[in-house]
Amino acid sequence: MTGRLRLPAWTASLTWKAAAFITVMCCALAALLGILVHVSVTNQTVREARERALSRLDEATTAFEAGGRLGPGAGVDPPGLPESLRALAVDGQRGTMVGSGHDARPTMWAAGPAAGGTALAVQIDYGQGARTIDGLDNAILGSSVLAIGATLLVGAFAVTRVTRRLHTTARVARKISAGDLDARVNDPRTRTTGTAGDAARHQDEVAAVAGALDSMASSLQARILTEQRFTADVAHELRTPLTGLHAAAELLPPGRPTELVRDRVAALRTLTEDLLEISRLDARSERVDLDATWLGPVAERVVRASATDTEVVVVRDVCVVTDRRRLERVLGNLVANAHRHGGAPVTLAVNGPVITVRDHGEGYPDYLVEHGPQRFRTEGGARGHGLGLTIALGQAEVLGARLRFTNAPDGGAVATLTLPYDEPVTWPG
Repeated sequence: MTGRLRLPAWTASLTWKAAAFITVMCCALAALLGILVHVSVTNQTVREARERALSRLDEATTAFEAGGRLGPGAGVDPPGLPESLRALAVDGQRGTMVGSGHDARPTMWAAGPAAGGTALAVQIDYGQGARTIDGLDNAILGSSVLAIGATLLVGAFAVTRVTRRLHTTARVARKISAGDLDARVNDPRTRTTGTAGDAARHQDEVAAVAGALDSMASSLQARILTEQRFTADVAHELRTPLTGLHAAAELLPPGRPTELVRDRVAALRTLTEDLLEISRLDARSERVDLDATWLGPVAERVVRASATDTEVVVVRDVCVVTDRRRLERVLGNLVANAHRHGGAPVTLAVNGPVITVRDHGEGYPDYLVEHGPQRFRTEGGARGHGLGLTIALGQAEVLGARLRFTNAPDGGAVATLTLPYDEPVTWPG
């Protein structure tokens, strides 16, 4: 079975892609320029050598026709004359060719027709021209390597600076997503209007993204703070009249209307207390009171306090360091939600530092599994204000625990609470 070729993870970085692009482009440009220069210089060198060879051939032809001495490098059918050039001269034409002489040195040959089906040829030294071309090729290669290296270093430095700023922006975005609304990029290249009529600073695309992220974070923080203050103010304002209303309801004569009034007053008081608790969680002002706590007894105590038909299963009991009151609050809300919105049977299981609350109802809504609980949102016609799971999640974060909401494959909602716990070290006996 052949799988798709997967490149290493580092090849996905922008720095590597930019470096590869710069290298390819520099190599292509250097090769193109090198070929153009090589062809131009080679043509010029060969042309000059050809002109000298033809001029020397004219002199040798004149001397040959006059019966005089041909001179050095000239002769009739000399050894080393390329056969193709000799055939051209025997056919009555003149031509030139770069070859090698009898001593294997680079030679420019020029040949023309002579009497009796022979060829009159001259040869001149082409070694200097060949050395010039070789030297030029080496210089082009060396300068190309240096230019590519220097360009690659400069380009990698410039791209690294950009990617470093992008990584900083991404890191700040992750902090904001995790709840740190005070995190800002504060890119120095972000456009700002100076004082005393100074012009606004120029910014690049990365600075524009960083500025937009900072602006979004500031706007989001302002909105959330406004919502938190509103929630806290409403809860505080409701607490006083509700206290009086509760006292007045206790004075009403027994009867069905009195029970309805007391039930609604109790629901309003619970909602107010939940709002106050959420406002404290939003303000991150909660402090934990840590103590060693066995989880099995805590689970049984939560079930007894809930007065519900919940099965407690202790697979493995452990002692963790946590805030017992907040832990009971989390488990109590999970059990209450399972009975209110789920279906029987409901099970609270302890397996080491992992506690699960499962029911056999229709399961959690898709939005809750994907994004977590959202205050004042319930699915369909479910009753409630949607704060129970929100408080459970907030208190779990205060404890440093992790609370996940999933649906069981065979139906039902599953809430899994994982508490911080260090396994005891066992020494071999």
